[in-house]
Amino acid sequence: MTGKHFSMIRSFHLADFFTIANGFCGVAALFQAMIFLAGREAWRLDAAAALVLVALCFDVLDGRIARWRHRASALGRELDSLADVISFGVAPAGIAFAAGLQSALDQLILMYFVGCGLSRLARYNVTAETLAAGGDTVRYFEGTPIPTSIVPLGLLLVAFHRQTLYPVRVAGLELHLVSLLFLLSGSLMISKTLKVPKP
Repeated sequence: MTGKHFSMIRSFHLADFFTIANGFCGVAALFQAMIFLAGREAWRLDAAAALVLVALCFDVLDGRIARWRHRASALGRELDSLADVISFGVAPAGIAFAAGLQSALDQLILMYFVGCGLSRLARYNVTAETLAAGGDTVRYFEGTPIPTSIVPLGLLLVAFHRQTLYPVRVAGLELHLVSLLFLLSGSLMISKTLKVPKP
């Protein structure tokens, strides 16, 4: 390993390893969703959703550890956003697709959902200093935080185990009503009028 690589490792703090673990859980959730598509074992989707919940635990812990150790940094914030978009954006969309939200309209909604998550995280990162209003921490979120995607994900799994995703036809195209949960979740994430107090 070069000195440059050692320098990079030294720049990481304890909280950052929890953030990376968050991202690992998101990738593992995607793997479980893909294995489900190959073998149709329902427990694989449950495992994928459980991994998203584990990712949420790591996401909560990394922030608390950073505040406890007074080690918050721009690098940590960027890492957190990248991990979050995997675990709470791409992974839930991948799980939803594997569960059966596969029509053209479903896919458009899931892409919209992920795009909203990306946009929300990017906006937060560039406005965090302004939102802190001269203090050390951000007092509130504009729009719902991306980890709230566990709500539509949980409801999706309930519908999946009931063996219906509530298919309908809209202008001759198939749409599953469960996908509208992801449409709503994404829209709430990018809302500028919705103020959510930061814990």
